Amino acid sequence: MKNNIILTIRCADRPGLVASVTSFLAERNFTIIESHQHQDADDFFMRIVFAPICDTSLNLAQIESSFKSISSQFGMTAAFTHTAKRPKILIMVSKFGHCLHDLLHRWRAGQLAVDIPAVVSNHDDMRSFTEWNGIPYHHLPITPQNKLEQEEVLLKLANDYDIDLVVLARYMQVLSPGLCAALSERCINIHHSFLPSFKGAKPYHQAHARGVKLIGATAHYVTTDLDEGPIIEQDTRRVSHSRTAEQLVQIGQEVEASVLSRAVRWHIEKRVILNGARTIIFD
Repeated sequence: MKNNIILTIRCADRPGLVASVTSFLAERNFTIIESHQHQDADDFFMRIVFAPICDTSLNLAQIESSFKSISSQFGMTAAFTHTAKRPKILIMVSKFGHCLHDLLHRWRAGQLAVDIPAVVSNHDDMRSFTEWNGIPYHHLPITPQNKLEQEEVLLKLANDYDIDLVVLARYMQVLSPGLCAALSERCINIHHSFLPSFKGAKPYHQAHARGVKLIGATAHYVTTDLDEGPIIEQDTRRVSHSRTAEQLVQIGQEVEASVLSRAVRWHIEKRVILNGARTIIFD
């Protein structure tokens, strides 16, 4: 995997498109390891993982330059990513640690091929666990008076650490429109799927009081429209009247953690292509 390249493509669908791309790779002695494509109305989306047939070093800049004639011909938006480069993610958390715990476990187990240079929180609750994992912890308390100032500190941390993706792992603060714009297409949030029915404090307890039979979670990109960004992944669990409110919380946290980890993995593996308010997922 370390010598693989991922190519993602979006353009208008035209005859000869796939043939041109695959011929380009074959002519340069590359083998295709994985390939997915999708047509949505008049738009065409493609993800290809390829590698040299012989185990030689790859010059990504040279490949990108050579491909420009094809991308220009078809009006493509094309991106090449070398899998040897590990994305850097910044995790943000408040008081609930289940999503943070899950992400760090998968990272330590080698299931998430990322670097995590820092965790940021508006509370100090997750400091000991984060630092036990050898990751710097930045405590940025938020008040109505200092919110924008602390967001500037956060954005500076993201720039200083050269962050590729910000993950809101149950970070219980609404980001300002300015910060949402600065992190556009590189910030993922997770929340329960009771919205908009049960807002505010203790949504699982509200749901229990109403006798819900289905618990879910949604991971999506953050936009200026609160909790309405393009959806990456969702999942549900059925529950019954026999479950207590506390059991609903536990089940919900398990769903939230698994949904968020899949969304993060798909993003870093370039399996997600934005299509307006929707996403194309090559899972």
